[in-house]
Amino acid sequence: MNNMIDAAKSEISALLKAAYDRCAELGTLPAGAELRGTIEIPKDVSYGDYASSAAMAAARQMRMNPRKIAEALVSAMDLTGSYFKSAEVAGAGFINFRLGERWFGEVMSTIESMGERYGESGEGSGERVMVEFVSANPTGPMHMGNARGGVLGDTLSNVLKLAGFDTWREFYVNDAGNQISKFAHSIFARAMQIKVGEENYPFPADGYQGADIVELAEGFIRERAPRFPEGKTDDEWMDLMAQYGLEVNIPKMRADLERYGIEYDEWFFESGLHSSGFVAETVDKLTALGRTYEKEGALWLKTAELLREKYIREGKTPEEAAKLDLKDDVLRRANGFYTYFAADIAYHRNKLETRGFSKAINVWGADHHGHVARLQAALDGLGLDGSGRVVIVLMQLVNLLQDGKPVRMSKRTGKAISLHDLLDEIPIDAARYYFNNRMPTSPLDFDLDLAVRQDSENPVYYVQYAHARISSLLAALQAEGHEVRPCAELDLGVLTDETEVALIKELSLLPEEIKLAARDYDPSRINKYLTELAARFHRFYNACRIKGAEPAVLEARLKLAATTRLVIKNGLAILGVTAPEKM
Repeated sequence: MNNMIDAAKSEISALLKAAYDRCAELGTLPAGAELRGTIEIPKDVSYGDYASSAAMAAARQMRMNPRKIAEALVSAMDLTGSYFKSAEVAGAGFINFRLGERWFGEVMSTIESMGERYGESGEGSGERVMVEFVSANPTGPMHMGNARGGVLGDTLSNVLKLAGFDTWREFYVNDAGNQISKFAHSIFARAMQIKVGEENYPFPADGYQGADIVELAEGFIRERAPRFPEGKTDDEWMDLMAQYGLEVNIPKMRADLERYGIEYDEWFFESGLHSSGFVAETVDKLTALGRTYEKEGALWLKTAELLREKYIREGKTPEEAAKLDLKDDVLRRANGFYTYFAADIAYHRNKLETRGFSKAINVWGADHHGHVARLQAALDGLGLDGSGRVVIVLMQLVNLLQDGKPVRMSKRTGKAISLHDLLDEIPIDAARYYFNNRMPTSPLDFDLDLAVRQDSENPVYYVQYAHARISSLLAALQAEGHEVRPCAELDLGVLTDETEVALIKELSLLPEEIKLAARDYDPSRINKYLTELAARFHRFYNACRIKGAEPAVLEARLKLAATTRLVIKNGLAILGVTAPEKM
């Protein structure tokens, strides 16, 4: 079994059941009961390596004192050949188990046999899930929110894949609707100002103000229309400018994300949903299901009704749901144009119904919070179980700091810091590690000074240094004739120092951390795990001499160091961070 945590828990369950069956046969415990309760890893190692509450959970069924039940179970328990060297009763009836030599040896041999695949599990059973992330408007440079969302989405995709899910990465390109119209109007206005002067042509009050819009206008005139504005109507020019702007911006976005280590299975274009008629068809389907109504020439979704139904299913009373201040949404405006919300419903219908993903997982900024339940409710209205199948990972803001103060402008460009600017300032490894260093729902302070420091205060450096330190150790010992040998040729039972034991326990946790990160949609667990693993290695290295130790001890410790290096490398690969051999 890849996950030795699960293996230990499974064996405890089997040991408890066998002990109970023996007790029931002897009459020391009443027959016909079912052992349940939890099996946990205590935070305090003095309580053992695992603790079961089975005796306490069975007390009501058996009508006995839980401690008496626990004592009977322990007295009937046979640990021969198991992962455990002892089991003892504690407190009101907990049963504490202490791991033995066999389990520690199997952790090492499992990692050896799995190699770069160590950490994988079949938890997801091949379930098809889509992770959609970044999906920035192609109307300007990507910002810090996109930088964080990119790493979160990419790392979460890696975690889900390792946990056994069939994972698909997607970028949704908003190349239709109001924002593209505003984009075109902004480029057109700047182009007119270039031709006739700023004072002679007003810029739209709601236009995009960035310097990149001026650059696009200049590029369009230079490359596509030196005689602008002659030869076409304003609307024709704006259509061409929108097309040009997208042709310039989308490849830039692709290039920045690829530089950042992010590649997608598909870039899905919103315009395709409109041109294929899928948005109109989706809205018509909602209408046929009685979920829409017309008012003042527009078509509205009965969002309030759908949300009340959703909240009642989730546990609210009809009276509570009736009191909520809920509003309906426009799907098609009086001018015949479909809203962004209509397109979003159609897009998610495409994910769940047309392409058959069991879950659509979206990484969104926290400012989209109000949109989550409305989208889920709309998909519920289509019979697609949006509440169960659409998962939104809401991501809090990023605060860039330098010299302890907030930073919003690049010193080099004098503009708001974009993803492109950031990757010019700091190493990509640091960016990827830092943006995933806290759970998505927590705000993130990104210290630009700390990200480039080469010391133990910098978390990515600290973990990478552990990998490099082990690489140097292995190279030095190899030069002296010491090779890393297979587990089967070693006496791993000599690894008894508390730092060695603690390190092997930490090594065993990677599959469990991946499983929990996938369950909770929180890939920051991998960062925390790697930091703790590096700390455990440094403690072991400082406490246990390798060079010059007795041959059997040297070989076992050398194997432990090499195993740790492999697990650190696997963990860093999940984050998309390199594992250097020298620093």
